[in-house]
Amino acid sequence: MSAHSDILAARLEALPVPVALELPGGKKLGAAENAAAVIFRVRERKATLALASGQIGYVGMAIVEGQVAFEGNMRDLMAAAEGLLPASPIQGKPGAWQRLLGWLRSRAAHTLAGDARNIQFHYDVSDDFYALWLDPRRVYSCAYYRTPDMTLAQAQEAKLDHICRKLRLRPGTRFLDIGAGWGGLLLWAAEHYGVDATGITLSRNQHAYVLQRIAALGLQGRVRMELRDYRELPSTEPFDAVASVGMFEHVGRRNMTAYFNTVRRLLRPGGLLLNHGITAGGVENSELAGGMGEFIDRYIFPGGELMHVGAVLRHMALGGLEMVDTENLRPHYARTLWAWSDALEAQLPQAREVLAAKHGAERAEKILRAYRLYLAGCALGFERGWVAIHQMLATHPDGRMETGSLRGAQSEYPFTRDYMYAQQGACRTLGVESENAPQRDQFLPDSPPHSGAMGQEAGKKWAAAAHSQPTIPKSDRLLGT
Repeated sequence: MSAHSDILAARLEALPVPVALELPGGKKLGAAENAAAVIFRVRERKATLALASGQIGYVGMAIVEGQVAFEGNMRDLMAAAEGLLPASPIQGKPGAWQRLLGWLRSRAAHTLAGDARNIQFHYDVSDDFYALWLDPRRVYSCAYYRTPDMTLAQAQEAKLDHICRKLRLRPGTRFLDIGAGWGGLLLWAAEHYGVDATGITLSRNQHAYVLQRIAALGLQGRVRMELRDYRELPSTEPFDAVASVGMFEHVGRRNMTAYFNTVRRLLRPGGLLLNHGITAGGVENSELAGGMGEFIDRYIFPGGELMHVGAVLRHMALGGLEMVDTENLRPHYARTLWAWSDALEAQLPQAREVLAAKHGAERAEKILRAYRLYLAGCALGFERGWVAIHQMLATHPDGRMETGSLRGAQSEYPFTRDYMYAQQGACRTLGVESENAPQRDQFLPDSPPHSGAMGQEAGKKWAAAAHSQPTIPKSDRLLGT
């Protein structure tokens, strides 16, 4: 143990924050505890080996299992963790056997039943627990800090509107939200853009919650939430627009081309897909090194798999979709995750209480320790570029040269970005509005777009919106003023 102690002492001295370490048996290394920003108390020898070798994912597992206790705030803890790493966690390149093993694991994990279990493991932990640290709409994905002074709630609303703008949503659009979560995007699109919306999820908690929200908002006539897998959706009536937000990370490498092919069949020719999800920061690595990938798989997202954006776009193309715009929101997710982490840290007693009510005290402590490390660790990962997040906008080309504003567009995408970002007035959509939504005249064409795909009821809604001029006061909801 003395050799490891010497290594640890040298590593601790080089860290960017003062760290005190208490080994099994009581020996102390590093800074004095009264001067330390972070204190580790190690109760198991194997955790000492993980610290000495910089395997911070395994140190995290030891913390969750109660083999290591720590004191200090999460930012200092993450600074220490990064300092312990011996090298970048995204530089590794898997060998042939590792790639084969990963493919076989992906194949085994991503069945209909397996994916449902994995989703419920994470998203059904406790609705009350998530409500403690998410925004009021419970949007559990990267926010969009359009201006630096935005709060988390404002940035989440800005993200929802950013997606709706990109998809050119309008009254009567038949809109599908794959992996709809707690309904943030689904309900925003219905309330602010007048769409006919369908959401799907595999989480029983989320399904029940969104059904209650739909009823409370009086949206039963044009918003529905279904408990089903995307692979089970019929493609007989394709949707005009599809969003998949924070979902495709659960699909698996083996299924990625099939996933995009399925989405294409669910999307009418000429329609738009917005695929928003986490991507790998490294080109070759299959997961973060140092045990970090294993930590996430064991405690947070079992079955989750990340791919570099270049690989994702290849699968998208193989699935018959044309990428027309890709946006990297990586620093936005770092800030989002720190906001979640700070909110959770400010309410640890409440978090323990709600988790214990469902899982019992011992299990609750493990879950809470895992989530504290997960939120702060992911914030660090996005800051450092170990992981990224991309919004990939794609079309289902209809093969018609005359479709669109430019010959050969083969879709309603205008092949300019102006419509996404132009500051405009309130959007009038069947009595609803959004400060950042496109102007009514911008998305209402002279005749109902693809009226056959929209259906008779949607066509009526389009006609009503096209010939009415409701007077609506200016909304301050998005900016929160």
